[in-house]
Amino acid sequence: MQRLKTRPQFQAAMAGGTVSRTAHFALHRLGLAPTGAAAASPPAPPTGPGPLPHAQGPQALFGMAEPPGVWMGAMVPKRWARRAVTRNTIKRQIHAVAASFESQLPQAAHVVRLRATFDRKQFTSATSDALKQAVRAELLQLFGYAMRRSSGAATATGAPTAATPQPAPAPVS
Repeated sequence: MQRLKTRPQFQAAMAGGTVSRTAHFALHRLGLAPTGAAAASPPAPPTGPGPLPHAQGPQALFGMAEPPGVWMGAMVPKRWARRAVTRNTIKRQIHAVAASFESQLPQAAHVVRLRATFDRKQFTSATSDALKQAVRAELLQLFGYAMRRSSGAATATGAPTAATPQPAPAPVS
């Protein structure tokens, strides 16, 4: 799994649209197709705040010479987590949970964004085990929603998924 590093990468991934949400987090995804497949299929319209820059598409931002793989970014604004130690703890949890889901995630650029604060009265210490467990539980829920939604979309289009059982072949008489 590769990490998003530059501002344009984060902006492009967030422009791809929101895949799932929980009380504190949102998961944004921009699908990345290999260079040959990108030319074969028309791009899906973005559902995010704005289109990608005209001069550079996802191929320029994510180095599409080889299969794209999974890209992950964590966005934890100061507005929702005041202390740096809290922001870093949440980012570590995001990357750890994302690494456990790496094999199930589609080849895309993903951004997990903190969108609400964790109550400082409930979690007094910035690195408490209670905060880490709460963050991890909610991230597992976030990625679980995203997996169900992506498998549901694949089923709706008729594409078989690992969760969809294949019918047995008819016996030949």
